[in-house]
Amino acid sequence: MANTVPDISLNDGNTIPQLGFGVFQIEPEDTAEAVGRALEVGYRHIDTAEMYGNEAEVGEAIRSAGLDRAEVFVTSKLNNGFHRPDDARKAFESTLAALRTDYIDLFLIHWPLPTRYDGDFVSTWKALEEFQRDGRARSIGVSNFQVPHLARLAAEADVVPAVNQVEAHPYLANEEVRAYDREHNIVTEAWSPIAQGKVLDDPTIVDIAEQVGRTPAQVTLRWHVQRGDIVFPKSTTPKRIEENFRIFDFTLDDAAMDRISSLDRGEAGRRGPNPDVFDYVPG
Repeated sequence: MANTVPDISLNDGNTIPQLGFGVFQIEPEDTAEAVGRALEVGYRHIDTAEMYGNEAEVGEAIRSAGLDRAEVFVTSKLNNGFHRPDDARKAFESTLAALRTDYIDLFLIHWPLPTRYDGDFVSTWKALEEFQRDGRARSIGVSNFQVPHLARLAAEADVVPAVNQVEAHPYLANEEVRAYDREHNIVTEAWSPIAQGKVLDDPTIVDIAEQVGRTPAQVTLRWHVQRGDIVFPKSTTPKRIEENFRIFDFTLDDAAMDRISSLDRGEAGRRGPNPDVFDYVPG
């Protein structure tokens, strides 16, 4: 099996590479080098966000790589402090300026923040609909949206999100959200795909990795892609950046997939904040 990254079709007619490179918690001064290495290895999908503070360095790395802008799928996300529609419009312009591009492939609401802004993320979403209509955002989506948040968008907005990026890994399979996404033709993206490294020592995953001759990280990422989700591991280590890319030249059988899925701890497995109560806004 060739190590070629498949494209996944989105509900708006666009496509997205199933494997990307994440830059969450990579310091700005280290971002260009890490992204540059990822592009050398073959990644063509970079996931950043306004709140990560490294959009400009992502853009710098793409330009330095000598790649045509159309060759790299770039995602960014709205800063939690800018949910009001006028603020969202300005923030989106700032993203385009930082990346030095006239469009972005995918722009997301980073968090629903249901306890802030009078619980109104719908007007924020409608601002994103504007960005898609004028062509500056090829696709739009959400991040960390739970089923009630998605259902509210379905009732009050015009555009169905193309993707929903949520925490997902063997300890938090997030099946309820994934099921809603599937039913409504929303692609699920998994952030924290290896649970911030916590699953790499899991005896089940270690055993499967030994059986198939792969690393625990490769096995975990392979589990994600065989579930049909988009995944974007993060690393600043060249060897791991390359290892994480090499997940399309082997498969896990049904028994291995089931063993990994059985590790799900539900809400107890969550490593990040619960989207129902998370209300962080940068100071």
